[in-house]
Amino acid sequence: MRIETFTLGPLQTNCYLITEDTGKRAFVVDPGMGPKRLIERIRERGLTIEAIVLTHAHFDHMAGVEDMRQAFGCPVYLHDEEADWLEDARKNGSARWSDVTAPLTTAPAEFALSDGQKLELIGHTFQVMHTPGHSPGSVSLLCDGHLISGDVLFKLSVGRTDLPGGKERDLFDSIRMKLYKLDPAVRVYPGHGPQTTIGFEMANNPYVPA
Repeated sequence: MRIETFTLGPLQTNCYLITEDTGKRAFVVDPGMGPKRLIERIRERGLTIEAIVLTHAHFDHMAGVEDMRQAFGCPVYLHDEEADWLEDARKNGSARWSDVTAPLTTAPAEFALSDGQKLELIGHTFQVMHTPGHSPGSVSLLCDGHLISGDVLFKLSVGRTDLPGGKERDLFDSIRMKLYKLDPAVRVYPGHGPQTTIGFEMANNPYVPA
C-alpha cells in the first residue's frame, strides 16, 4: 500500500491518495480545496478511484468532493453523524469562513461509515474507528500499521473542539480509549501537519498525555 500526501487549500489540509502496491486501484481521503494537482496526478498514473472517504465533513476536507466526483465518478463515504453536512454550508463551516471561501455544498454521501466497520478498498481492509470530539462524525482509518486520523490527533497537538459539534471530553476519550490503545509503532497521517506515531504522541503530546 502506498500513501501519497497532497496539501491543499489555504488551511493546508492533508489529502491522501492511497493506492495498492501494484496495479491501478486507489482511493482518496479528504479532497480539500483546489484539488487540481491531485486530479492531474491520478490521471497521469491512470488510476481507477474506488472511493472518496471523508474523515469528517468540515469544508476544508470536503471542498474538492464535487470536482472528484465529476472527474472520476466515485462514491463518497461519510459517518452518519454528519450525513447532512455536505449539503449545509453552516454545518460544514464554509458559511462561517467568508474570508477563506464562498459557501460550499455538494450532494450527500452515497455510503455511511460506522464504528468497527471493515471497509474493503484497493484489496485491503480498513478498520473504521469512530473518533468524535473535533466533530461528531469524525472517523479514523486503520490498516497495516497506518492510521489516517483526520483532525483528531496531530503531531504534538490535537483537533480543536470550539467548532459546532465539538466536545473536548469526547476528543480526549477518542484519543486515550481508542488511538492510544493501538500499537505504538502505528504511523499517524493527520489532517494537517507532519506525520507522527502513536508511541511518540503517548510520550510527548502535551494535550493528551498517556
